Amino acid sequence: MNRHYTLTISCPDRVGIIAAVTDFIAQHGGFIVEASYHTEEEQFFMRQEIRADSLPFDADEFCRRFAPLAGELSMDWKLADSAKNKRLVILVSKQDHCLDDLLHRWRSGELQVDIPCVISNHEDLRSFVEWHRIPFIHVDMQDKAAAFEKIAELFEQHRGDTLVLARFMQILPPGICQRYAGRIINIHHSFLPSFVGAKPYHQAYLRGVKLIGATCHYVTRDLDAGPIIEQDTMRIDHGDTVDDLVRYGRDIEKTVLARGLRYHVEDRVLVCGNKTIVFK
Repeated sequence: MNRHYTLTISCPDRVGIIAAVTDFIAQHGGFIVEASYHTEEEQFFMRQEIRADSLPFDADEFCRRFAPLAGELSMDWKLADSAKNKRLVILVSKQDHCLDDLLHRWRSGELQVDIPCVISNHEDLRSFVEWHRIPFIHVDMQDKAAAFEKIAELFEQHRGDTLVLARFMQILPPGICQRYAGRIINIHHSFLPSFVGAKPYHQAYLRGVKLIGATCHYVTRDLDAGPIIEQDTMRIDHGDTVDDLVRYGRDIEKTVLARGLRYHVEDRVLVCGNKTIVFK
């Protein structure tokens, strides 16, 4: 794909927003290759991809010139450059299926990101991560307050854009959730809002459900209650055991996390309260 800029906007809804933005781009010769719009709860949401080589200036100059219009329309906005990969810092515990899937997609070029490090509270996956020539950092969780402060320091040190919880079996403290709001993504092994917390497959089995699922969501201080990005389900029956549910669930978890993360990396997700607008 050719280099492009992605402009995302959220602002109070009113007449003329699309016209004002597209006119600004057209005045500078900008070529829009993809455009999406949505209105909800009196808020307007927009995503546009603009061919970078169609503009006579770079992303910084685009932002400088666009700022007055954005201020006039009370926009919450950003411009992303496809030439600059998002930097993902991945947190993992012992289970490797989501990490394995993400690293495969990264190695194959399907997931266009940089992964400066993988952080874990266990040593189990060190050799696997280092085989990919990615730094593996072990953080002991005995003193959880100190451990999470270390994780935050590492995230900043490695200039992370997004913190990915790839089955990291620890609850992040409210301070980190608030500091990196909209930048922490989790995969929960349940079709939320059902079966929050620990052992959701066991909960589902005891409840006798006929569908199990997984949920990719932003992390907030409320456990497993952040804005949902992506979900999927699988049908089961009375003959399936808890172990079967866990096994089926692994396949759903890794595909849901990969899809949700890709939407996030491509700036297709805009948050509206505790919901998301996902421009697929």
